[in-house]
Amino acid sequence: MSETTVAEDAKKPDSTILGTGHYLPSRVLSNADLEKMVDTSNEWIVERTGIRERRIAAADEAASDIASNAAIQALNMAEIDAKQLDLIIVATISPDMPLPATAMYVQQKIGARSYCPGFDLAAACAGFIYGLSVADSLIQANQAKYILVIGVELLSRILNYEDRATCVLFGDGGGAAVVGPSSGDGRGIISTHLYADGSQAKSLYIPAGGSRTPASEQTVRDKQHFVHMAGQDVFKFAVKSLSSAIQTAIRSSGLTPKDIDWVIPHQANIRIIDAVANRCNIPKERFYINIERVGNTSSASIPIALDEAVRNGLVRPGQNLLFCGLGAGITWGSALVRW
Repeated sequence: MSETTVAEDAKKPDSTILGTGHYLPSRVLSNADLEKMVDTSNEWIVERTGIRERRIAAADEAASDIASNAAIQALNMAEIDAKQLDLIIVATISPDMPLPATAMYVQQKIGARSYCPGFDLAAACAGFIYGLSVADSLIQANQAKYILVIGVELLSRILNYEDRATCVLFGDGGGAAVVGPSSGDGRGIISTHLYADGSQAKSLYIPAGGSRTPASEQTVRDKQHFVHMAGQDVFKFAVKSLSSAIQTAIRSSGLTPKDIDWVIPHQANIRIIDAVANRCNIPKERFYINIERVGNTSSASIPIALDEAVRNGLVRPGQNLLFCGLGAGITWGSALVRW
């Protein structure tokens, strides 16, 4: 576990989110479509997940394409030129390819400096929070001024559409944020909290394709390159861990649940969100939820939801926002931001 916190009476935030953006592929995969592909039903999916549709990338779209579209929106909102960026962080478990990093393709597609550093970060559904924490730390240390943090996934490329436990959950998309220095007015990233428990690694994983089990004809036949998930294990761990991470973020910042204007959660499952809201004593009405339309987009989930809320006018200056997410690893975390 690692944490960076700023108590109520400590110095003001050093970094802030200057702009956000998101991109969703145009193709919609509805529950009715899935009924024709796998043994499931709209009623079953909605009751257990809250999802009615999700987006699927076109055949010629890669992670870097979706990431770059989201990034350009975020840069435009921040009024920052791509050449001003000091670092590009791409959180993803579905990169363009194993190497080089997807961040390198984003660098070129958005017109960043050819020597602007960048890297990919694999923390699954908690990836955006991990990336935000890294960006905040580097800006605090005066190692960078403007950092682009992206969460992007093409999960449709790593799903077994014969497995109804996973294929109904996930969708494609990307979200981005430009992080830069705070103006000193108290607005910005107040705290980030990162956690992981490797003992739960096989609750959600892709068995083959790495150095442990290299790709072979047999692994392809056995569908070992797709997502495997122990749903009940993840559900129980998520409710407990996300609730704890939220409570830690609130308590460490000298706030109370009543002080949180919006929770922007990872859109994993509506039942997880319901349970977390109840445990944390925060009304569900203060959770921004788009899972019905977007599904679970892993590391892209939080930045997509954040950008929607910002552009819809729901998020206003001075409000306290709380991000939380849990994914494979198992990794999880929270972040508190004063907008």
